[in-house]
Amino acid sequence: MPNVPLSSGRVVNLIARHGSLPPPMPAELIDGRAIALQVRAEVREAVSAWTAAGHEPPGLATVLVGDDPASAIYVGGKQKASAEVGIRGFDHRMAHDVPHEQVAALLAELNADPAVSGILLQLPTPPQVDGAALAETIDPDKDVDGLTPISAGRLAKGRPGLRPCTPQGIMELLRRHDVALEGAQAVVVGRSDLVGKPLAALLLAANATVTICHSRTRDLAEVCRRADVLVAAVGRAGLVRGDWVREGAVVIDVGTNRTDAGLAGDVEFEPARERARLITPVPGGVGPMTIAMLLRNTLTAARAQAR
Repeated sequence: MPNVPLSSGRVVNLIARHGSLPPPMPAELIDGRAIALQVRAEVREAVSAWTAAGHEPPGLATVLVGDDPASAIYVGGKQKASAEVGIRGFDHRMAHDVPHEQVAALLAELNADPAVSGILLQLPTPPQVDGAALAETIDPDKDVDGLTPISAGRLAKGRPGLRPCTPQGIMELLRRHDVALEGAQAVVVGRSDLVGKPLAALLLAANATVTICHSRTRDLAEVCRRADVLVAAVGRAGLVRGDWVREGAVVIDVGTNRTDAGLAGDVEFEPARERARLITPVPGGVGPMTIAMLLRNTLTAARAQAR
């Protein structure tokens, strides 16, 4: 049973029946792994139907500069996930000392290649390669990360375009749990270009009333306590305390922080779970949705380019 706010009538009835209020039920966990698997299955079916209709399969090009092990694992995971749903992979690996101009030339080739539906430049890049500047040269219609200035402008103006994967994944988690956003108070703790700002725009487009918080927000705890939907995306373990969570709120924890005790989110999980109605765990909440939405974006891009 979800933890929902009690009306005065229900409080009276419960006290009459039990002699006191029963302990609150802990929040239901939002299972990001399960939902990500559902999204991947849906993309696989849609890609199959797309190719059966005579179209070329969508293509995802990844560009990795250097030999950072974590980046290599991440890119490999994206390519593996693409293959599993029928998306053609174009995996480009470049030496650590490659000049900036050579990477720029590769991106220009990928922009012009009709077999490539989506392009992803893995960041960070080595010092001689300006990754941020290069990312801005990606064709916005192939910007499956949704992070170029044109993509950001399209989102801000409410125009069609590719949206950043993690914020889009959060919206999918909320949708699949029937979280009513129209008129809701949504608080986003964090103002990064990767999550905070685009998520605020997506929530605003869903008719939520949105507050963005950051390191200079006054009385952060009180702002958080007003939230029907509370999103923590700052990268500081346990920053959002359990008693900052409003009774019956939905809590989305984007943080993935390595601590001596293992991975931890930005939210103090157990105390928050006692007050929330729905909450994402770390790991297994938001994280799995990112690649799932990347696959969906690649299919979306292929469809748009075929028009």
